[in-house]
Amino acid sequence: MDKSPFLKSVSDFMHTLRYRRRTVDTYLYWIKIFILFNGKKHPSLLNDEDIKRFLTFLATERQVAPSTQALALNAIVFFKNQVLKAIRW
Repeated sequence: MDKSPFLKSVSDFMHTLRYRRRTVDTYLYWIKIFILFNGKKHPSLLNDEDIKRFLTFLATERQVAPSTQALALNAIVFFKNQVLKAIRW
C-alpha cells in the first residue's frame, strides 16, 4: 500500500529519530485512523476535544483495550508535539 506524502514525511521524520519499524508502522496506523475519524481535516486544525472524541469512540464503539487506547493516545501526542512542530506543511 502506498503511503500518502503526508504520512511518508511522518515516517521519514520518525526514522531520523531512530524509531523502530514496528513503532513507526503502529504510530502511522493510529495517526491515519485519527485523521480519517476527523473527516480528513489537517491535524494542525484538530484540538484536545477532537482527541477526546476519538479516544471515547475507541473505548465505546470499537471497544478497544485500555492499552490499545493508550497506544493510540501516545501516537497522537507524539504527532502533535513532535512532528507538527518539526515539519512545516
